[in-house]
Amino acid sequence: MPTAARLFAGLLFAGLGYYVSVLVVPALPEGTTGLYFHLISAACGGLSGWIVAGGRAGAGYVAAFSYGLTAMVVMVFWALLIFSSHEMIIRSLRKMYPEPTRALEAVFGLFVEYGQFLLTPQILVLLVGGSLLAGLLVEAVGRRWP
Repeated sequence: MPTAARLFAGLLFAGLGYYVSVLVVPALPEGTTGLYFHLISAACGGLSGWIVAGGRAGAGYVAAFSYGLTAMVVMVFWALLIFSSHEMIIRSLRKMYPEPTRALEAVFGLFVEYGQFLLTPQILVLLVGGSLLAGLLVEAVGRRWP
């Protein structure tokens, strides 16, 4: 059911996902990002904020840290899975894998490879700090407009 907390959480985490994608783009190899890179990152953030953080609003300010971090982990997981799967499909169409199981194995290698681009201090501080702050703001909105 839509609530103010869910809407606010979706918007906050969509913004967080978008901003992180803007910071990641310069570190990626040339030609890696497609047209929808920022939009997919924002959508993953918006959905994780709506479902994870917004659905738990009202549990208390201590719990806000927890569901803020959980929403961030969910956002990063789905974004990495989508981007690594997309890259695997592109490589599969170029006949880079001899059999389908090798292509599915490659998704996890690409997942780790793309995840390493997030391991800069600036991005980690933004992800953790932004998710903690977003969790607190979502909790405040959830208490103000239940």
